[in-house]
Amino acid sequence: MAHSRKYRRFDEDFIQQLEKLYLISKKVLSGGQFELRKRRKVASGIEFADYRNYAPGDDMRTLDWRIYARTEKLLLRLFEEKEELDIHILVDRSASMAMGTKLDHAARLAASMAYIGLRNMDRVSVHTFDTDFERGLGPLMGRGQIFKFFDLLDKIEADGGTEMRESIGGFAAQTRRRGLAVVISDFYDADNIDACLRRLRYAQFETHVIHVVDRDEAAIVAHGDFEFIDCETGDTVALTATPAMIAAYRKEQDRFQLEIEALCARRGMLYCVAPTQLAFQDVVLRIFRAGGFIS
Repeated sequence: MAHSRKYRRFDEDFIQQLEKLYLISKKVLSGGQFELRKRRKVASGIEFADYRNYAPGDDMRTLDWRIYARTEKLLLRLFEEKEELDIHILVDRSASMAMGTKLDHAARLAASMAYIGLRNMDRVSVHTFDTDFERGLGPLMGRGQIFKFFDLLDKIEADGGTEMRESIGGFAAQTRRRGLAVVISDFYDADNIDACLRRLRYAQFETHVIHVVDRDEAAIVAHGDFEFIDCETGDTVALTATPAMIAAYRKEQDRFQLEIEALCARRGMLYCVAPTQLAFQDVVLRIFRAGGFIS
């Protein structure tokens, strides 16, 4: 892909990896998810699929007369038609995403999935949210549009609070085209996660939850008295970091992750944890192998 602009988050190696990732994803999904997006129709589409017996009322123009000449059987030609998918990618840009490299990781995941969707000639949109939903770009089609998404994702900064019920609810209310909603977030809005997922399900979006985590957030190593500051609200709490408290904190991080995974399972939504320490290619392939993104 030829381009001249330099990006903070998308270097040459990243851009070159996208086409490789697309080709690998096709192999992972061959005979599986891609087939679910094809419908067999009589004499439409471009890829021959099968025959079926003629029934009264069928269009005589769809008969295969060469087979009839050989066998005297009336058979209709069936072709496969690929269904276009509407893919809505929602990236959390609240202040907690500035911790470590979470926002950079989320932006690369969003760009990767946008590219694969564009490459499949799907309609792709990318938006952001914090306390509100902010419409970004799309729907766009064709892989040449990826640089517009690069421009958007390269500029987003993490700032402000999180209100997923309002922001994701705003997306659902403003989006007429249903399809696949991919929510990429650290989900530090525990009181509203379930309401957010319910809203997407009620609005009939197929939903994939990509949980961005930074393992270093749970890696408190110093002991002593500290003042912890909530990066979104500014609230502070004084704590003494002891081995027992650090162990309890790590256990709570694990519980939080499992709770979100369970919520998704109950609502029939795909859940994928995306550690920042894991390369974006591995996360995307993990999503595919779980049966997600393209369905």
